[in-house]
Amino acid sequence: MSAGPGFLPPRTIGWYLAQTFVSRSLAVLAALVLVLMTLDLLGESGDILAYPGNGQAAILHYVALRVPQIIARFLPFSVLLGTLITLVRMNANSEIISMKAAGISAHQILAPLGFASLAIAGLSFWFNDHVVARSTAALTAWQNVDYGPVRDTRGVVDNVWVRDGEDLIHVDHVTGRGAAARLIGVEYYDRTADRLTVIAKGERGQFVNGAWKIDKVQLFDVRRGALRDFPSMTIGKGIAPDRFTLASVDGDSRSFRSLWEAIGELQASGRPTGALRTILWHKISGPLSTILMPLLAGVAGFGLARSGRLFLRAVIGMALGFLYFVADNFALAMGNLGAYPPLLAAWAPFLLFFLIGEAVLIRTEE
Repeated sequence: MSAGPGFLPPRTIGWYLAQTFVSRSLAVLAALVLVLMTLDLLGESGDILAYPGNGQAAILHYVALRVPQIIARFLPFSVLLGTLITLVRMNANSEIISMKAAGISAHQILAPLGFASLAIAGLSFWFNDHVVARSTAALTAWQNVDYGPVRDTRGVVDNVWVRDGEDLIHVDHVTGRGAAARLIGVEYYDRTADRLTVIAKGERGQFVNGAWKIDKVQLFDVRRGALRDFPSMTIGKGIAPDRFTLASVDGDSRSFRSLWEAIGELQASGRPTGALRTILWHKISGPLSTILMPLLAGVAGFGLARSGRLFLRAVIGMALGFLYFVADNFALAMGNLGAYPPLLAAWAPFLLFFLIGEAVLIRTEE
């Protein structure tokens, strides 16, 4: 049976390659999730059970929130190992040699794995956007209260710090948006020449005539050591409400659309968005990294198994995959720091290792 010059192998062989690759990748992912979740529970179960009233239900709730994060992080690595297992086993059983004897090229052998990886990438993007983002937000909120009861935080921003010249403003909770924003638990630190002069604490605050009116204020004069009560005071003149409502945007806890909208609001207010745009683009490039794994691991599938270098080629394929993860994390960190432009930080490792994978495949086989 001759494959001909097409991009794909015959349908039967293509389905066989794709099914074998997907099943082994999912098996590796299941094993990794089981082991890593067990190790994670060894470190977190004590903190969870330390809160009075928490028991087995709390442990299961933590597992339900943590497992999606583990799946999202280690899915590309599972695809890498699944590719290595598939190709090494087929090479050892002379299946690769039989395919090549039928006129099927290395790229045709890897093509079904690439298309299966593309489908996995699409599912991964949907899973990250609809499941992982929500579980991350819920787990973060639960950990912030030491695994205690979590109040409804929809539309609420917690623990906000805003700088007004030399002065600092801390707010426990911010509700509402725009001119309807309300501050709950306000602390105002008045500094002059880098010296703290006044500390004011108010119960609530609202935006009135371009400034923030704080009610039921306790004012402590640091220089005099005097404490006085005031019915209200005005602080933060010229501080727009979005300085509070958008003070803390966690890109990992937001979906792609929600993060896109938050970045637009920050840009409209003149705020820096480089780190968030890096996370935004990585929400696409991260799932697409599964497409690279068959290419990087392809070096393990070609060449004679009896040559004694099969294990070495498998190690090289695994090393290329690990190097990609290292480069990706490094670029992401540089993008968050502002050292790399967002697009470069998110896409440069993907493009670089795509070229490396193609070069290695052509050099070793074609």
